[in-house]
Amino acid sequence: MRPPSPSIPEKDFLFAALKQGLRLDGREFLETRPVTLTFGPELGWVECSLGKTRVLAQVDAKMVKPPPERPFEGFITIHSELSPMASSEFELGRPSEEEVTITRMLDKVIRRSDVVDKESLCILSGQRVWHLRLNVHCLSDSGNLLDCVCLAGIVALKHFRRPDVEVVGEEVTVHPPTFRAPIPLSLHHNPYCFTFAFFSDTSLNPVLDPNLLEQRLNGGLMSIALNAQRELCVVQKSGGVPLEPGDILKIVNVAALKAKDLDAFVESRLQEDWEGRKIEIR
Repeated sequence: MRPPSPSIPEKDFLFAALKQGLRLDGREFLETRPVTLTFGPELGWVECSLGKTRVLAQVDAKMVKPPPERPFEGFITIHSELSPMASSEFELGRPSEEEVTITRMLDKVIRRSDVVDKESLCILSGQRVWHLRLNVHCLSDSGNLLDCVCLAGIVALKHFRRPDVEVVGEEVTVHPPTFRAPIPLSLHHNPYCFTFAFFSDTSLNPVLDPNLLEQRLNGGLMSIALNAQRELCVVQKSGGVPLEPGDILKIVNVAALKAKDLDAFVESRLQEDWEGRKIEIR
């Protein structure tokens, strides 16, 4: 379903506010909405909120036989669901352009950038490996769904713990959490995605984390995925607004600072959740 076009008064009001250095929700141009992380009773269950945009991510694991060409590596599959519950713009069975963009970007950020150490998922070479499945469900879309989806996926992987496994010869024993403490995943890095919106009027400065109206009236979007160590993972641009190299470097530096702050916030929330859990080992 094609999204409804904003009315002329909405368009004029937004651009008039931006020309005066104001955003409709009171934020600065390079300020993100508040991030909220809610952890479920199971490890790997995370609900991420970016303002009123909400995403639920869940990770589970099962043992499978690896393909013969990669006998030492486990693998990860990503399934994203954008249903009409999140927005009336989404239809089941008919992926929109935004849905395709989100799915591809999520695959680049998590799977292609090698977030998970695949060799650490090997249990018995050529016989048993862990298969991780990341399920992402979009609950509400109030703009910039892409950043919220990528953040939820990364936090879910960091929050997940797989069962401990004992291998004797070719016999594999999976220990329940009540017998042995579950083991966190081995992650190479933690990339975070930041989206900037540009407008056809080049006199307007770009805005970080656009809301729904800003996203619909933008002339171009640039999404940058990088980690707290300033390692650039993915740069994706959509829209016809041309950008100067200097402008791109400026927003990359802004994203690097935001990634460092966001990584510290995620680590603190994970630590709070882990300290509040009681794991009894018999």
